[in-house]
Amino acid sequence: MIGFLRGKLIQKTPPQLVLDVQGVGYEVEAPMTTFYDLPALGQEVKLYTHLVVREDAHILFGFGSETERLLFRVLIKVNGVGPKLALTILSGQSVAEFYRCVDDNDVKALVRLPGVGQKTAERLIIEMRGRLPALSDAGQEAGLAQTPITVLNTPSQEAVTALCALGYKPQDAARMVRAIAAEDKSCEDIIRLALRGTIK
Repeated sequence: MIGFLRGKLIQKTPPQLVLDVQGVGYEVEAPMTTFYDLPALGQEVKLYTHLVVREDAHILFGFGSETERLLFRVLIKVNGVGPKLALTILSGQSVAEFYRCVDDNDVKALVRLPGVGQKTAERLIIEMRGRLPALSDAGQEAGLAQTPITVLNTPSQEAVTALCALGYKPQDAARMVRAIAAEDKSCEDIIRLALRGTIK
């Protein structure tokens, strides 16, 4: 098992990034909450990782904090929640926001996330409530620089790509991005608003 990676950030195309670790390029999928705090390309970053082994692929997931990784690991143990959906949940909500949804039985907030239906949201609240105390330790942060994400395309193009990767249909992602593109918002802002259901 790979516990963490520390290396130079050489590519970031949500939800995937590439780290150069002593000459080896690791492809890592990460939630948008991690992407928001990534440093500029070429700088060093440390990510806590979780390896998912399938018959057709080995997929490495990376997180900016141990807390996010721990929540991801608990989420994928819930019936009907796979790694992709767990990544979407972590992209749409911080750990603290997810805790609040569980504590407050806020099914509506969870249903707004792409891929989370009514039954899945209810199951998450029921099954996670008994497991959340084990997640109360915030863990150690990864020390990511508070530098805005650098995008290779325009913010709108990058946001559409990220939203599609997180489960939105291309036409829906494009429509949501167009709705606020005129407001000159950043890629991070566009994605945050879309994932929280602000844009319809």
